Amino acid sequence: MKKLFFISIVIILILAVTLVGYGTYLNYRDEKHISQQLEKRSLQIPGYVVKKRQLQLEFEQDAVRLYSENMTDAVSLIDGRITELFIKKNSLVKKGDKLFRVENEQIPLQIQQANSQIRRIKASVAQAANNFQRQERLMAKNATSKERFEEAEAQYNASKEELVEAETQLKLYSLQQEKQDVKSPIDGSVLLIYQREGSYVQPGTPLALIGDFEKLLFTMPLEEESTQYLSPGEMVSLKFNEANFPKAYDTQYSAGNKGKAEVFKAKLIEITPNIETPAEIRRVIWEIDNRSHLLEPLTYNKVTIKTDKSYEGLSIPLSCLADSSYDSAFVWNSEKKAIERRDIKTGSDDGIYIEVFSGLKEGEIVVEDEYSDVKDGVHIEVVTKE
Repeated sequence: MKKLFFISIVIILILAVTLVGYGTYLNYRDEKHISQQLEKRSLQIPGYVVKKRQLQLEFEQDAVRLYSENMTDAVSLIDGRITELFIKKNSLVKKGDKLFRVENEQIPLQIQQANSQIRRIKASVAQAANNFQRQERLMAKNATSKERFEEAEAQYNASKEELVEAETQLKLYSLQQEKQDVKSPIDGSVLLIYQREGSYVQPGTPLALIGDFEKLLFTMPLEEESTQYLSPGEMVSLKFNEANFPKAYDTQYSAGNKGKAEVFKAKLIEITPNIETPAEIRRVIWEIDNRSHLLEPLTYNKVTIKTDKSYEGLSIPLSCLADSSYDSAFVWNSEKKAIERRDIKTGSDDGIYIEVFSGLKEGEIVVEDEYSDVKDGVHIEVVTKE
């Protein structure tokens, strides 16, 4: 019985060793086969020629702050109580239009008193004039003293000066009366109404905010390489990547709101310092055509700016850059039959291609990032495409 047991154990061990050996053989055979296949394997990858292309500048701004140069408060110039409003929210107004009526009860009384005083002074002037003329005639006949003549003359001049002063005071009261009508300082829309009918206000109190948003401005910094292709008066297209345009002042649209699909036109107003002055960073001012009234003086996130005019520059696809720093690219070395990373200096891009200032020569081949880690031992064939 024991003999049969030991025979069974030996048979089992022999089978186990045989299976392990066979498995090792299969594994070796597969690895050799794979190695042979790798040696024969060929990979075709797309390459792009470094060459001059027509480019349109495109800038991505994380945020831009729009502002209006035509935006100001209408203020009360006198103290008084608001008795009338001639406007409503979003009313269109012209410069000089009446907005409010601020009445000061003292002004009519002051005007009445001034008129009464002028009438009294005019009577005194007439009397003094008659006395002076009489003394003048008597003086010509040596029938009066020089003292009485000079006294009549002084009284006449003093009464005339008093009349001028009283009339000046009446003009001041009349101007105050005119200031009871608060007028619009500019053309625009009524954005906010601060005060209502019945409110008592002091001089300088803001009553309403008037603004014209048909043209909005914003500034942005740009590197010298980007501004060398720009000039005042140049037009660009803007896209705001917000689904809806917020309304801080609740202005009304004069056109449909397409959201992210809306494209605005803007004009380059100023570059500071100018192109002739060396500078690493320049300040650029743009003016947006906002006749649609979709935008307001607010901060907008993720704005794309693209120039309408194109220029020619040595370039490569953005997809061939090594990383987000835009200072290296993947180049095909035809002699070594390998892909290598090379430092380059780049400029502006149009969202597809980026201008290259140095590090690459016209006619060289670059490949996309996804092929940059192809292993040694693989035969690479680069197929140029555009």
